[in-house]
Amino acid sequence: MADRLAPVSDLARPRPLLLLIDGHSMAYRAFFALPVENFSTTTGEPTNAVYGFTAMLANILRDEQPTHVAVAFDAGRTTFRTEQYPAYKGTRDATPTEFKGQVPLIKEILGSMRIPTLDKVNFEADDIIATLATQAVAAGMDVLISTGDRDALQLVTPEVTVLYPRKGVSDLVRFTPDAVLEKYGVVPACYPDLAALVGESSDNLPGVPGVGPKTAAKWINAHGGLEGVLAAAPEITGKAGESLRAHLDQVRLNRMLNAAVRDVELPLGLEDLEVRTWDREAMHEVFDALQFRTLRERLFAMVPEEAPTDGLQVEVQAVPAGELGAWFATRGSRELSLDVSGRSTPVDGDAWSIAVADGPAEAITIDLTSLEPSDEEALAGWLADSERAKSVHGAKAAWHAVTARGMALEGVRFDTLLASYLCHPDQRSYDLADLAVRHLHRELRAEVTGVGSGQGALDLDIEGSSEADRAGVRAAAVAELTEVLGADLDDRASRHLLDEVELPLVGVLARMEQAGIGADVAYLEELERHFAAGVADAASEAFAVIGREVNLGSPKQLQEVLFDQLEMPKTKKIKTGWTTDAASLTDLFERTQHPFLAHLLAHRDASRLRQTVEGLLRSVSSDGRIHTTFQQTIAATGRLSSTDPNLQNIPIRTEAGRRIRRAFVVGEGFETLLTADYSQIEMRIMAHLSGDAGLITAFNSGEDLHNFVGARVFGVGTEDVTGEMRSKIKAMSYGLAYGLSSFGLSKQLSISVGEAATLMEDYFARFGGVRDYLAGVVDEARRTGYTATILGRRRYLPDLTSDNRQRREMAERMALNAPIQGSAADLIKVAMLGVDRALRADGLTSRMLLQVHDELVLEVATGEREQVEEIVRTQMGAAAQLSVPLSVSVGTGTSWHDAGH
Repeated sequence: MADRLAPVSDLARPRPLLLLIDGHSMAYRAFFALPVENFSTTTGEPTNAVYGFTAMLANILRDEQPTHVAVAFDAGRTTFRTEQYPAYKGTRDATPTEFKGQVPLIKEILGSMRIPTLDKVNFEADDIIATLATQAVAAGMDVLISTGDRDALQLVTPEVTVLYPRKGVSDLVRFTPDAVLEKYGVVPACYPDLAALVGESSDNLPGVPGVGPKTAAKWINAHGGLEGVLAAAPEITGKAGESLRAHLDQVRLNRMLNAAVRDVELPLGLEDLEVRTWDREAMHEVFDALQFRTLRERLFAMVPEEAPTDGLQVEVQAVPAGELGAWFATRGSRELSLDVSGRSTPVDGDAWSIAVADGPAEAITIDLTSLEPSDEEALAGWLADSERAKSVHGAKAAWHAVTARGMALEGVRFDTLLASYLCHPDQRSYDLADLAVRHLHRELRAEVTGVGSGQGALDLDIEGSSEADRAGVRAAAVAELTEVLGADLDDRASRHLLDEVELPLVGVLARMEQAGIGADVAYLEELERHFAAGVADAASEAFAVIGREVNLGSPKQLQEVLFDQLEMPKTKKIKTGWTTDAASLTDLFERTQHPFLAHLLAHRDASRLRQTVEGLLRSVSSDGRIHTTFQQTIAATGRLSSTDPNLQNIPIRTEAGRRIRRAFVVGEGFETLLTADYSQIEMRIMAHLSGDAGLITAFNSGEDLHNFVGARVFGVGTEDVTGEMRSKIKAMSYGLAYGLSSFGLSKQLSISVGEAATLMEDYFARFGGVRDYLAGVVDEARRTGYTATILGRRRYLPDLTSDNRQRREMAERMALNAPIQGSAADLIKVAMLGVDRALRADGLTSRMLLQVHDELVLEVATGEREQVEEIVRTQMGAAAQLSVPLSVSVGTGTSWHDAGH
């Protein structure tokens, strides 16, 4: 499906508008404008420059609505200018590692938007832009140039405007002829004359010593340009004149080098730069890979209502009162699709209308707020009938909304949300409208009759369109998508995961969300005061060390304290100075052990813990419990995610984190909380998948795994494995499952890269099955295009064959960890289904409350403890038949902390 920017009407713009962007310049500006630590994919790929550049592009396209557009890039560091002056741009810093690889990603986005990109060997992007601008003006066009290079100001004319970034890439200043004159004191054509005299540090072009912009501008205006200044040089008096005469050759060289070339031979003409339709499917692919959900929505929101697109031909009607039962009866046992309009929260959900589609062409809408008793009975009966097959988009949300109305939802055979996730687990948007475009190649638009507004082609996003029409079209789209995605699931051999794992899990998760977990509010309030005091104490201690108060949250003030006042070793260079991010400060503290850093890090820890507790307090519902929401479609590996609040990030390895877990308590009417988790599940899966005899023997012997492995790697008895040896083996064993390199291991263990490499070689020498498996899984994924878990959950990795080294290596790391992480996720889901089924079959009151990675938390009713523990151990232990046993640890207590083990 393709999108098109709406051109400004001829009345509003009598001349075409060409937008030219200096790709490298604006990407580099974006890189330094956005903190790299805040912009990366879940696999660690930096994306700050890509995000900033694309956001800037979106703003300009929205605000300026050009009719033509192109982006120019530098082809390399060597140009005709460096041949004439080898020192040209020679003082520029080396390209930051995190920036490398982002320009190809920007080009991918531009390609998906069908925006032409140009570069030319031996020339700079400036020259391409100058050439196209010159051609455009001659053809009667206006031109906008977006660049961070002031050399472009020489191109400014009444027809050519430069958008220059004042701050980051979001605040762009418009340089018209008047603006250039006001800012620099010369007309645009004379700007390169000014730069030749003053010099340009970014290009490593030295100016005339003692001559600033005001003096240079005065000379240029007095003598009619640089040639006049040079001709009058013998008569210019004072030290400035002497300095000029001593540097005439450098000035001439500067002027020759900063002159834009306006006749570069290019492969594209102006007619090739006309704004074209976007390749929406390609945009989805690249935005999914980059995980730019919000930015994608911003871009797609720019698509005009009159965009050429086919809609869904759906007849949406209302069933007359009292006839709903007859309508369902005439459909017999056919599978119907439904859409629920309402609020789907676990505590205060509600549903106010339901649409039901009989195939992709016919839908009815049902207003739940004014139903006849007979119609309500007919609807409730159909919804609760597990034999009447239904398809829906977002079964869990529908479950909550319908349940809140006092009805039950059973018989869901297909969920387009979950099906799309199983087919494309790396997507970041599974919105129904997007799925319609991706898979049906049509927008959610319809010809509506009956209950609708009667306006013909109804765009669901038009303000004032009937909600009944919207719901009917959504239900019809679900019906059509069910067929398409069902075939896709079959092609990917993934139907069983939907039928046997993800769909059955919907009800389990919905009941867990509805139950929530008890919270000790008084204890949380006490804990919040404790951490607040910790924040204040750490700040006070830090101020005492430096003898003054500063804002510990201000990077600028911290830079001044750390690197000026305390003269500490410099961290990584960023645009605003030296980074003060958490990783850098932790590393700096390890090197210096400075007390100020100790207190600063303590302040950050206490602040983070305080924020966590404050968030939990806000999340306590009126029933005194915290109700999280479990997401099935967030993690590409298949792991569940917890949101609003996230209960999977409560710290467990620190005493402070364990104190927070004490706030989660058993509820009234129940006896205890029970926790159960798998022991070393990822290493057990590694042993099974690799078939390594040594690892299998270790697990089957019942010995401590890391002592067993350490003894063989270091050639000592198990009783002689030291704590340091065990730590090294543990870090490496888990790291190998996530694609850890010798460099990464060296950083993690604070040892040399050589020692880390030797350690890995010794490990593989004794556990060759692991080495062969890790090598084979990447090769197999490169051959097939995907990895698979024990249950067959696939993760497609097209970047395994990418020409971009950074993306290819990221994909290789994903190929290493996806089968192990994904298998662990599958096992705990199977275990949850087994536990829930057994609890319900035995008529027990006890219930599951939380799933946190490899751990389950249950609330046990009085007198059911032994029975529940037996169920949990049995079901978790039987989740899969591996070549090594699944070890399950169980604990009980009145709080989550006390139930730990």
